[in-house]
Amino acid sequence: MVQAGDFRNGLTIEMDAQVYQVIEFQHVKPGKGAAFVRTKLKNIKNGGVVEKTFRPNEKLPQAHIEKADYQYLYSDGDLYHFMDINTYEQIALNEDNVGDALKFVKENEMVKLCSHAGQVFSIEPPLFVELVITESEPGVKGDTATGATKPAIVETGAKVMVPLFVEQGEKIKIDTRTGEYLSRV
Repeated sequence: MVQAGDFRNGLTIEMDAQVYQVIEFQHVKPGKGAAFVRTKLKNIKNGGVVEKTFRPNEKLPQAHIEKADYQYLYSDGDLYHFMDINTYEQIALNEDNVGDALKFVKENEMVKLCSHAGQVFSIEPPLFVELVITESEPGVKGDTATGATKPAIVETGAKVMVPLFVEQGEKIKIDTRTGEYLSRV
């Protein structure tokens, strides 16, 4: 159990049969009346954000989130298959659980599966990936004064905006959190 007065950013709590992560918190002590804690909570399963106030001595159960390294094996239509690298146990997740998390992840790469009470709710890809550009139009010479970009398709099928000098067949580094081009490799 954790008291509302002890909330910190990133803390996960259970409330109303859901798991929430504290995004923001503020201790408020008005001149008149009792103190309270104003929070912004993110539902980690569906991504919704709610604002809620608590009394500082109110207690809530702390949720324990487990993160484990898994290898992404392959997808066969609706299911995505992963293997635990320690036990070689395989699990299959449907598209609802995966979402956009694998748009920059190739087969046989490592990802982190986040679960609560044995139920996987999200996938964390590596922070940076190196992928080869499979489709890209040639850049127009002399059109670089504004730092212009062009669309490119990488080997996983995702679309990335890249500078005009990057050509098809080149390997580039991508930040998976933002989907932005970082550099050539």
